[in-house]
Amino acid sequence: MEILFSPPFIDIDVINSVNESLISGWITTGPKVRQLETAVSELISLKNVLCVNSATSGLMLTLKWFGVGIGDEVIVPAYTYAATALAVYHLGATPVIVDIKDDLTIDPEAIAKAITPKTKAVIPVDIAGYPADNDAIKMILSRSENVKQFNPKNKKQELLGRILFLSDAAHSLGAKYKGFPMGHAADLTVFSFHAVKNITTAEGGAIALNLPDSFDQEKEYKEMRLMSLNGQTKDAYTKTKAGSWKYDIVLGGLKVNMPDVLAAIGLAQIRKYKNILLPERKRVAKTYEKLLKPYSWAILPKLENGDTETSYHIYPLRIKNINEDKRDMIIEEISRHKVAVNVHFIPLPMLSLFKQLGYSIENYPNAYKNYSCEILLPIYPQLDDSMVQIVVETLINAYNKVIL
Repeated sequence: MEILFSPPFIDIDVINSVNESLISGWITTGPKVRQLETAVSELISLKNVLCVNSATSGLMLTLKWFGVGIGDEVIVPAYTYAATALAVYHLGATPVIVDIKDDLTIDPEAIAKAITPKTKAVIPVDIAGYPADNDAIKMILSRSENVKQFNPKNKKQELLGRILFLSDAAHSLGAKYKGFPMGHAADLTVFSFHAVKNITTAEGGAIALNLPDSFDQEKEYKEMRLMSLNGQTKDAYTKTKAGSWKYDIVLGGLKVNMPDVLAAIGLAQIRKYKNILLPERKRVAKTYEKLLKPYSWAILPKLENGDTETSYHIYPLRIKNINEDKRDMIIEEISRHKVAVNVHFIPLPMLSLFKQLGYSIENYPNAYKNYSCEILLPIYPQLDDSMVQIVVETLINAYNKVIL
């Protein structure tokens, strides 16, 4: 039996939903995008949600909205996918990379040490769907010395009066932090609907607004919507209405809108997320936990901590007392038996682009330590208990062959 790492959940409801879009003749941004935004809004209990064509675009759009650009710094973790830092890089700002904790999320004290008068935003990442230490981050950003040295360059930055808290929640739709759905911890939160995510639109993402009361949130939401369509005052769907052809370009936006034909996929999935898809992911994760707990070499990921809970996106197992080469050998042995596992992520300073920019993995010992012994196990609703058993048995046999 071949066990894939993260196949999308495509059932007849997804197919029917996509067919509805195709048959309607309207496939770009239109009614299904609005319906998906409403569904995400209801899931996370926040009013203003904007769908875009990727989480990367969502990060770029929010940073651009805040006026981040050349000469600015944005703090990001070493342990994340490149998109977190590339969103900063593409705007001409400098990614300031800091180390992580052993739960794979950004180290708040490393954030504190990295803040300068050039810092405009901090982007923590919820690795594998487990929330970062958001309360500690908020406390650091609100420290008087950090507020005093914040150097606003525009009205939005003046209105916020401190460093922007932008959460990269690409993995954590459906996760909870201190009893609240992800989206409530930060000023702005970006989710991903990429093909391997808990909810997919093939490619896509969403921005959730949770700005402080000093902002007119509805106004900022409408501005971001404009920015997602090149700053155009009417979307294509509206322009098709009789007599509605005239439009204007009122600001320098981006072209990052989500098409309806993709929103249709996510819309069919999100209707089943809370009651079917998320509980099934939890079942898989808890089964891994039960089967691997007896093995002293297995470092199990934290799934729940009081009223904080992961989204069960992936299962980041780490193995005690091995190096990167041994880890790779274990993965190779597992793969020989047609079981797909993965590693999330190669730390940013190990990638060629970031090496060329002057970053060195030697400055991020915890990121490297955790990366070098990590093996991601698959989680998805189609993975039944017998398949989970096969994954675990294949892992154990591979460990025994390579290590013992």
